Amino acid sequence: MKEKKGIILTGAVVGIIAVLLVKFGNPQNMGFCIACFIRDISGALGFHRAAVVQYLRPEVMGLVLGAFLMAYGNKEFNSKGGSSPFTRFILGIIVMIGALIFLGCPLRMVLRIAGGDLNAIVGLVGFVLGIGLGIVFLNKGFNLKRSYRLSMAEGFAFPIVNVLLIILLLTAPTLLFFSEKGPGSMSAPILLSLAAGLIVGSLAQRTRLCMVGGIRDLILFKDTYLISGFITIILFALIGNIALGYFKLGFASQPVAHGDALWNFLGMVLCGWGSVLLGGCPLRQLILAGEGNTDSAIAVIGMLVGAAIAHNFKLASSPKGPTPQGQIAVIICFVILGLIAYLNSEMATHKKKGDVSIG
Repeated sequence: MKEKKGIILTGAVVGIIAVLLVKFGNPQNMGFCIACFIRDISGALGFHRAAVVQYLRPEVMGLVLGAFLMAYGNKEFNSKGGSSPFTRFILGIIVMIGALIFLGCPLRMVLRIAGGDLNAIVGLVGFVLGIGLGIVFLNKGFNLKRSYRLSMAEGFAFPIVNVLLIILLLTAPTLLFFSEKGPGSMSAPILLSLAAGLIVGSLAQRTRLCMVGGIRDLILFKDTYLISGFITIILFALIGNIALGYFKLGFASQPVAHGDALWNFLGMVLCGWGSVLLGGCPLRQLILAGEGNTDSAIAVIGMLVGAAIAHNFKLASSPKGPTPQGQIAVIICFVILGLIAYLNSEMATHKKKGDVSIG
């Protein structure tokens, strides 16, 4: 019961902070969005040139460093990696493409629900289905193999990169690209955003907050621990949105969203399925990377590259809806996900052994 109180408190804090970040400048229903923020960082570093989504989001660096400080302080920092790194890199790309088709990660999905965006309900249905597909392969023995203990320097590398990004933002912003209009131009003050990330990152590390894990555990084990955190996020963000006048119920004209139900659904199926295979949602990957898990750091780099691919090749959706290129990309990604899921499961392993014995 004590642990349950901890994740409920975390959910309340995340919901309140998300709304406050909007009040102080972030785009509406985007107090936190891991996919959107990594996309903005990709643009700020010049990896893509979509002028409306370029900003070095301090929230992301705060999440990583908050998790690092909490893990290190509690002697939970563990430098490890080597579990199918290139596969994880590809999965990171795919998860990002799915999220940018929907226009939001799982965390933003629940924040959109709390803001009255009914398109996010469609996304949630797809997300649950995607997690269900992932569970099917988990039950068939899907495994990206074990990770190995690495040097402390390897585990420190990703948090150090995030420190350097903060220094770059504060001391040499002219080296970066910044949006002058659109979502990338809308941001809370740097120190407030960084503090928000540090608080949420530390709490998420302690409670293992993860949307994918919450739904997965509910389906597999009837365990409501993780999902209770996200229910609390919705509740407190809803209260905050109503109090500040941000709540708007409906499908049409929602902020940084589109109303194409099919592709909202399929985008989140892709995001949910890929996240299960990775072992956690984009938020969880950032937290694990802060704890020293280089496999998760590789997944985050995959998301960074995925954002660049999505915008350089016009795969990402806009408020007008998905692009034809994006729709084709989703279909291709489903094929790739299916191959990754099958080839890393016991089904493929048993078949290979059977073929050898017959020969």
